[in-house]
Amino acid sequence: QVQLVESGGGLVQAGGSLRLSCACSGGTFSVYHMGWFRRAPVKERDLVAAITWTDGKPYSVDSVNGRFTISRDNDKNPVYLQMISLKPEDTASYYCNGILWPVSATSKGTFGTWGQGTQVTVYT
Repeated sequence: QVQLVESGGGLVQAGGSLRLSCACSGGTFSVYHMGWFRRAPVKERDLVAAITWTDGKPYSVDSVNGRFTISRDNDKNPVYLQMISLKPEDTASYYCNGILWPVSATSKGTFGTWGQGTQVTVYT
C-alpha cells in the first residue's frame, strides 16, 4: 500500500523560503513521475510542480515559475520542493503524488491515496 509523508512546512514571513520533502513507501517510486500539489482553504487541490523519473525534467505552473523548484533523489525516493520568495497566496496544504506525463496545470494525482500534507502559511 502506497504511503506518502510530506514534511517541511511551517509559518514563514512573505519573501521567505521553505523546503518541502516527500517520503514515499509501498512501491518503487523511482519509476514514477511525481508532482507537488496544494490546496488552499475552500479551493481545489491543484498541481504546483512535477518532475519526470527518467531525466528529472521539471514542470511548474505559471504562478510559481522562478520561485519553486522541484527535485528528486531516485536512490532515496524523496521528492523535494524548494520554495523561495513566498507570498501569502502560497498559503496552503502541500501534498505529493504520482502524476502522468505529459503534464499540465490540470493534471491530477494518480496514486489513489494522499498523505496528510504539510501546511505552509505565509504572513505579511
